[in-house]
Amino acid sequence: MAISDSSGAQEAHRTIAPLVGPDDERVFTDSGIEVKPLYDEGDVAPGLEERLGEPGAPPFTRGIHEGMYRDRLWTMRQYAGFASPEDTNERYRYLIEHGSTGLSMAFDLPTQLGRDSDDPLCHGEVGRTGVPIDTIEDMRICFDQIPLDGVSTSMTINAPAAILLLLYELVGEEQGVPSEQLRGTVQNDVLKEYMARGNYIYPAEPTMRLTTDIFEYCNENVPKWNTISISGYHIREKGCSAVQEVAFTLSNAIAYVEAALARGLKIDEFAPRLAFFFNGHNNVFQEIAKFRAVRRMWAEIVKDRFGAENPKSMQIRFHTQTGGVTLQAQQPEVNIIRVALQGFAAVCGGTQSLHTNGFDEALALPTERSARIALRTQQVLAYESGAADTVDPFAGSYFVESLTDEIELRAKELMDKVEELGGSVEALEFMQREIEESALSYHERYKSGQDVIVGVNKFVTDQVDDVDILKVDPEAEQRQLARLAAFKENRDQAEVDARLESLRDVARGEGNLLHPIRAALKANASIGEVCGAMREVFGEYKGGAFF
Repeated sequence: MAISDSSGAQEAHRTIAPLVGPDDERVFTDSGIEVKPLYDEGDVAPGLEERLGEPGAPPFTRGIHEGMYRDRLWTMRQYAGFASPEDTNERYRYLIEHGSTGLSMAFDLPTQLGRDSDDPLCHGEVGRTGVPIDTIEDMRICFDQIPLDGVSTSMTINAPAAILLLLYELVGEEQGVPSEQLRGTVQNDVLKEYMARGNYIYPAEPTMRLTTDIFEYCNENVPKWNTISISGYHIREKGCSAVQEVAFTLSNAIAYVEAALARGLKIDEFAPRLAFFFNGHNNVFQEIAKFRAVRRMWAEIVKDRFGAENPKSMQIRFHTQTGGVTLQAQQPEVNIIRVALQGFAAVCGGTQSLHTNGFDEALALPTERSARIALRTQQVLAYESGAADTVDPFAGSYFVESLTDEIELRAKELMDKVEELGGSVEALEFMQREIEESALSYHERYKSGQDVIVGVNKFVTDQVDDVDILKVDPEAEQRQLARLAAFKENRDQAEVDARLESLRDVARGEGNLLHPIRAALKANASIGEVCGAMREVFGEYKGGAFF
């Protein structure tokens, strides 16, 4: 470990757990917060009543709604998509039949990178990590017999977010559903792709333009749509700590707000439709404290820094997904317990929607059985655990209030460093290095046994558990390619070419890109063609030295 030798050692220790020897009795969270054996009133700073406030009122520490789950449960949103639009539609209908109250679309890698399934670079990847969406026909099939006025749909899509949103809107139009009634979210958070995940297309400047174009378009046309889901989830998956997750997510959010304000939008016009996406990890109390701290921090930022007057602008509405990186291939059914604890923390922390992972996801995409168990986990939390019976159930706990304050303090310190470097866009390399350092620390703590992973570095067995896993039909890719070829053959190519040229013209200028993108998609252009037209104008982001 080089943490203690680096020039930023002091700062690193404020966000990352130190590596300690086996005789050291101290206990730390992954953010380096030392956990005392006992907490009392002396561990809670004065002024707690003011920091807490009331549920449904600034600073929203206790939740963004007065009655929280007593009035309405969180949205039970299961992430799904694989093989083909037909298979994905079948899984969506299965989840709805079993009580899911929201859908979450997983897209394959070609779709996330804005490439068609017939692109030579995509051979072998079509339908592997999610559903392939090449054209409006694929989107129609995904939502066949699923009325879009009766479901909320979240899309984990970033660089091509505008295209997937518009395809969804067009399918809604075909169903007779007005755009004003559509509910859902596009992730639309490419800054974290540069930082941690790598699924980007264009350089930062045109990417930020597209992001704010979505804000503007939805404000005028799809008012119930969440225009961005600013994601700490994926940077936590990359290896960052809880404090880093809070700090970097809010730093990115500030960058998006500043870009929208520079466009001329008013804070109270777009801030109420901003959404966030956080990770749920195993340390239950740190996670509860994290969610409470981030609500309070965002309310302060939006009010004091950006001058928002509408309380809804100050509310941080977030989706939580249980930690994929915490799932283990060894003794996979133990993951059911991990997921239940992570979901419990998210509910006690006041999440607005929740996805619980399938226990087999360290091995493959979830089967129907594991997806059902994951959904039933949420239903047990809702109806049997008592976690939903009262608002902010851990408020006033000496331990949780101390953790909440400490996470806020350390996250603000890290955000100040990002700010000194010029904000998220300018600080990408710094944030990437911080995440990598945290990931290395986690690995070292696991190797030394300081962090126990049940079934992996402790309580290990020689038995190999036999678990049925989902196998994607190898012929699904060929069927997708055949459908795409037939679709392209049966359209007016001259109309497609004309619409794509109009898109290039707007990309060279300053207009809102969503209008020419929508026209091209309605003329049956494909995702790869639309993204390709913008690639010709904007170029591609190649990544920095830190990749």
